Amino acid sequence: MIDILCPGMQPPKGAFLSMEGMDGCGKTTQLNLLTRGLEQCGYEVVHSREPGGCPISEKIRELVLDKNNIEMCMETEALLYAASRAQHVRQVIRPTMAAGKLLLCDRFVDSSVAYQGAGRELGTALISAINAPAVDGTMPDATVFLSIDRKEALRRRCAATDPDRIELAGDDFHSRVEAGYHQLIDSDPRRWIVVDASRTPEEIADEVLTRVLDRLEEVEA
Repeated sequence: MIDILCPGMQPPKGAFLSMEGMDGCGKTTQLNLLTRGLEQCGYEVVHSREPGGCPISEKIRELVLDKNNIEMCMETEALLYAASRAQHVRQVIRPTMAAGKLLLCDRFVDSSVAYQGAGRELGTALISAINAPAVDGTMPDATVFLSIDRKEALRRRCAATDPDRIELAGDDFHSRVEAGYHQLIDSDPRRWIVVDASRTPEEIADEVLTRVLDRLEEVEA
């Protein structure tokens, strides 16, 4: 199959990709479409998400996103995300890569930097320090960012399901998150694949797959 659809390419050993964006940017749809495209090219793809991805981390997810926990302080929120990530890295991400599979993750540490560092105004330095032992050097080979206006993204998200505790934080918060993402992209443009997410799902998916395959080919080289 890979010789027909993606001539000359071989699946990489232990690749790690993440997808980021504002809530409502279309990550779920694009993660599913990217998975289908990568599998057609011969990749064995494992889906995961943050916070969550394994039983312990999923329990932490319930705590941190529950809108009944409105009194949760910013520092607790940041530490819970890091705790969830530490377990996820060791129980899911590293074993998947060691098995020669492609781990495709819905959010990773960049979300903490954008949402808690910028959005909650805890600062990049503090969030990086909190997450350093959690990540312990495990970073994505590439990160897809679905770029869309924050207000349009949140409108879509709230039209689909009830907003969670983070999504209820208000426009000033989401404005800072949006700016935080762009600062991350500017600081490490080589890792990021920025895609215009205001188009049709099919148009977005075509570009994402093409650019991800190009990046994976570079990783193997």
